[in-house]
Amino acid sequence: MTIKAVIFDLDGTITRPFFDFDAIRQEMGLPTDSGPVLEAMEKMTPPQRKRAEDILTSHENLAVAESTLNDGAREVLDALSRKDICIGILTRNRRANAEAIAKKHNLVFDAVVDREDGPVKPDAFGVLKLCRRFAVAPAETLVVGDYLFDMLSAKAAGAIAVLLKTHKQCESFADHADFAIDSLEKILDIIDSV
Repeated sequence: MTIKAVIFDLDGTITRPFFDFDAIRQEMGLPTDSGPVLEAMEKMTPPQRKRAEDILTSHENLAVAESTLNDGAREVLDALSRKDICIGILTRNRRANAEAIAKKHNLVFDAVVDREDGPVKPDAFGVLKLCRRFAVAPAETLVVGDYLFDMLSAKAAGAIAVLLKTHKQCESFADHADFAIDSLEKILDIIDSV
């Protein structure tokens, strides 16, 4: 099978992990065991949600300003472009932040799906939307991320799930991945082997 598209998570995958979600929850007044931030925000009253959105935006803006690329990110993106493989970004972040990361680090993404486009990861929506945009089948697509939700969205869409082992809990996500890699460069080996 030929891989025609690679969909990347942003924070922790293209860039080094930055977000401290426990600190974000604390600042929002949420218990540390309240689950994912976006889902917790859906249960808030409108004034609480506005405050939480402001807090999240502040953290996201700081993440862009402080961002550094993961080792091999630029080289892998360049190699994929040379192979005419479509490059997508699927993030629970905002599109503006993905575009700011691209601009800051001089990267090119063919398409971005963010949290405002529809249901967020772990839903299959974003993977399927990017596959339609690229006119490729999910089975011809790698989804690369560092977190459980990346793996679950890939599997729900019928794509190939690739776990980049940068997250502190990565070993607990490995059962959901088709491949687990220590460095982004290994994506190229996967593409050559499938």
